[in-house]
Amino acid sequence: MLEESLKLRPYLDDVGVMIGLEIHVQLNKLNTKIFCGCSLDYYDDEPNTHTCPVCLGLPGSLPVLNRKAVEYSIKVGLALNCSIQEHTQFYRKNYYYPDLPKGFQITQYDYPIASNGNIMIEGEDGEVRIRINRAHMEEDPGRLVHEGGSIERSKYTFIDYNRSGVALLEIVTEPDLRSPKEARRFLDKLRNILEYLDVSDTTLEGSMRVDANISLAGGSRSEVKNISSHKGAERALLFEIVRQKNLLRRGGTVVQETRHFDEARGITVSLRTKEEAHDYRYFPEADLVPIRVADWGPEIAKTLPELPDARRQRFISVYCIMDEHAKSLTSEKKVADFYEEVAAQVDPKMAAVWTADVLKGELNYRDIGIDAFKVEDMVQLVSLLSKDKITEQSGIQVIRTILNVGGSPDTIVAAEGLLKAEGDIVTTAVEEAISENPQPIADYHNGKPEALNFVVGQVMKKTKGRADAKSVRELILQKI
Repeated sequence: MLEESLKLRPYLDDVGVMIGLEIHVQLNKLNTKIFCGCSLDYYDDEPNTHTCPVCLGLPGSLPVLNRKAVEYSIKVGLALNCSIQEHTQFYRKNYYYPDLPKGFQITQYDYPIASNGNIMIEGEDGEVRIRINRAHMEEDPGRLVHEGGSIERSKYTFIDYNRSGVALLEIVTEPDLRSPKEARRFLDKLRNILEYLDVSDTTLEGSMRVDANISLAGGSRSEVKNISSHKGAERALLFEIVRQKNLLRRGGTVVQETRHFDEARGITVSLRTKEEAHDYRYFPEADLVPIRVADWGPEIAKTLPELPDARRQRFISVYCIMDEHAKSLTSEKKVADFYEEVAAQVDPKMAAVWTADVLKGELNYRDIGIDAFKVEDMVQLVSLLSKDKITEQSGIQVIRTILNVGGSPDTIVAAEGLLKAEGDIVTTAVEEAISENPQPIADYHNGKPEALNFVVGQVMKKTKGRADAKSVRELILQKI
């Protein structure tokens, strides 16, 4: 595995960073947990109120497999370009931990539902293929809540079993990632695919958790467990790179161990030495029979939606927009849907620029989603811009006003007098700016063309941003 990874990515830096991820995705778009009928609508409810004898592991209770969980798992496997197994089987993974009421976890071992896949991401040196080793189904343990928020300093820990038994799909990559930034991009791409498939709401707490394995120069690896955010994964990996580099420089040895990421302090702390597969004493789950899924794949493949990469290519070919804009627009399904509705009514190229570059930037700044802006408002705005009725600066002002206080483009343009200034208004403003600023004009004539930018700015100030900057510059040149 190590040698193959190195062949695929020959451009390792001097540190030789190798990162593999294990991502635990809750299939929380199901109605119930994976082996019982308990509701998944527990996020705002009291702890330990969505439980039953099965998910609590009480004696005599028997699991019954949720068929939809299998279908969702196959759907994800196909979207990750995996091969779907002819047969799949559940095993017992034996270990003791307070959040595991049975003392074992029902998971998959030798026969995962999907394997040998890949997805493309933007790497440090262009697009790279990240291999998927396997994707297997299992049940989620309960949730531990450490008093004080830190596993090191808490005096006691609460256990909430509402999450126990929720269907998980664990997606395991090969060690093909070469930097924390690449790891974050992979997680973003995976979340994007899951959003398009509509199998998981990854915005919910704990719905997508990451175990990150990292080693330097092919040495022993550390595994950082249960990272709850993509930003947290990047920070944890950055810390581990520095920690392991410093350890090696001092002549120390990196031991194979499991570590915890303390989000508050931005550091990882040692939990225990890393277990091997034999430590878990895997054996087949006697209460669940093997499942033949060979015939499920082709039928489920017919139900797959258009995925992000395919949609990106279609946007480029159909709407003739830049690849950069297509990537940005398809990175969230809701944004892609929003854009398509707008592009059906106005100039698609202009709609792409104003949605991807301007609107998304304003939304990200405010940390809000695309739902905060109406399709009809973007249609109206792009129409005003394409008809040359308002300037780009006024267009930005309109978007900000809508997001800050509300209103529609037409009413805001009328109320704030944002219609494009033309004719005598611009000519008068240009003449005044020239007469009031003789030094920049002299500097321009003395070989400093950038001096004219100040005069253009003065005209824009006089017209309250309603003049076209390019036309203003041309008019100034005519006048001087």
